[in-house]
Amino acid sequence: MALTVGTKAPSFTTKDDQGNTVSLTDFAGKIVVLYFYPKDDTPGCTKQAQSFRDQYEEYQSKDIVVLGVSMDDEASHKMFKEKYGLPFTLLTDTDGAITKAYDVEGGGYSKRVTYVIDAEGTISKVDASVNTSTHALDVLATLK
Repeated sequence: MALTVGTKAPSFTTKDDQGNTVSLTDFAGKIVVLYFYPKDDTPGCTKQAQSFRDQYEEYQSKDIVVLGVSMDDEASHKMFKEKYGLPFTLLTDTDGAITKAYDVEGGGYSKRVTYVIDAEGTISKVDASVNTSTHALDVLATLK
């Protein structure tokens, strides 16, 4: 069962696809779309990532941060980003700590759930029924 709207977003610190240390607190004061997905370079996850890629300029124009999270490692994320030209950050969660904190553990992978975290660090939207092809547009529509 995913976390609910109004819940304080669990803090985390992890590595991104470039090996940089990233914390949720790095984005304080910004809206963050934190989307969890099962695995790099699989059909549904690729469609979902491409939907965010294709709408990324719109997210940037609204000063919204997009972060993808899966239990894949840095090397896998780097290849996935390069293969599909993904302009946003992918976060590693190889030990599943972030996945567990956000209650999206699916038995060795992250369930496909998206959280919108407001500028104060509170979860303002939860989407657990993702259409991978239109997901980025669906999320944007809720943020207008």
